[in-house]
Amino acid sequence: MVRIVALIISIVLQIIAASFALSNMKLTRYRLSWILLSLSFVFMAVRKIIQLSENLRGTPSYTWQMIDEWLGVVVSFMIIVGVILIREIFYSLKRAEIDRIRTERKVLNAVINTEENEKRRFAKDLHDGLGPILSTVKMSLTTLSDRITDPTSLSILSNTNHLVNEAIGTIKDISNNMSPHVLSNFGLGSAISTFVSKIKQTGTVDIDFKTNMEGRRLENDKEVVIYRAVCELINNSIRHSGASKIEIELNKHEKFVTLQFNDNGRGFDMSTLAMEESKGMGLSNIETRVKTVGGAFILESTPGKGTNALIKVTE
Repeated sequence: MVRIVALIISIVLQIIAASFALSNMKLTRYRLSWILLSLSFVFMAVRKIIQLSENLRGTPSYTWQMIDEWLGVVVSFMIIVGVILIREIFYSLKRAEIDRIRTERKVLNAVINTEENEKRRFAKDLHDGLGPILSTVKMSLTTLSDRITDPTSLSILSNTNHLVNEAIGTIKDISNNMSPHVLSNFGLGSAISTFVSKIKQTGTVDIDFKTNMEGRRLENDKEVVIYRAVCELINNSIRHSGASKIEIELNKHEKFVTLQFNDNGRGFDMSTLAMEESKGMGLSNIETRVKTVGGAFILESTPGKGTNALIKVTE
């Protein structure tokens, strides 16, 4: 009786398995491997039905026993062939995942390139549009200074001339920050060095920058991504961590480039990173940009022990 109950349960389970397998054929695009595995479940259920009928009848039939044995051979053959062929499904899934990643990278690259092109266009329009106008205003003020003798008017004119000079300098800084000509003309090492020098002039933080990439170039998109990442990391350290010392190392190795960033700021709890929108989005953007060029971004921080970041990009 126990054997009969076990056979009935086995038949029910195998029928359910066969039903699910057959219903998923469309998802596998009717690949032979899945068809064979699905049919093997069906034949396994048939074998159990034969065994159940033989037990209920009480007198085993030689013919049905032979049919059962040969069905076992067929099932074994179908499982072996199905398992061998099913690798094609896994390869297809792997290829689909690779294609998805490539597509995502292409889309992100297109977005980043469009963003950089717009920044270059805006920087050029700002420099070429407002720059000459302010220069003309400055020339006019200089001409007026030769004709005005009243001390009060001269003071106002001098102050106005000073403001125009500040405006011209601000436009140059904004234009250069949006599209640094040093990066496009001289490369990543020079661009970072120039940016670091400007930050150090403010006296806000002491930055030690070392590199072995003087005169060496990378692909334009990789240089842009690393440069933007460094700027974002420095800004984060100044705005959020209260760091007084930052160390940056940009090194070219045999097949890849690494950028190591360390500060002595207050650090933060990595688990709360996503909750801090302004900081989280900036660091998330760095990771996204680095991934678009096939690189890796590793960030480590502990409260009271500063922040460490590593960017690694293949050449």
